[in-house]
Amino acid sequence: MGFTVRNAAFDCADAYALAQFWSQVMHAPVSDDDSPGDPVATVALPQGFTLYFAQVPEPKVVKNRLHLCLTPDVPRDVEVERMLALGATIVDDRRDDPDDGGWVVFADPEGNEFCVLTGPADRVD
Repeated sequence: MGFTVRNAAFDCADAYALAQFWSQVMHAPVSDDDSPGDPVATVALPQGFTLYFAQVPEPKVVKNRLHLCLTPDVPRDVEVERMLALGATIVDDRRDDPDDGGWVVFADPEGNEFCVLTGPADRVD
């Protein structure tokens, strides 16, 4: 027996606003059922996985113990610039790390960490 991972849940202050940010990151729409001010919002990814955003009263205060690692279809540095333009901030720039070509750790607008790794477009044959 096993499990299927259904979603990743994000605690946040503004579920719809954070879903909008992640919608742009992942190139997937916020659910048509969600509206500004809703306590919950979702972004369904084409792979069948859902990002679930739930309003909570308390702010984020420490580093995430779990985060998403994203492998882009385009060169990593193109996505790094796109994430910054969307409102993410760099937490740790590890692009010079020799392991797997390096990565960049970001925080979304509410401080949730995620990484942008190298992908196929970064690999030199």
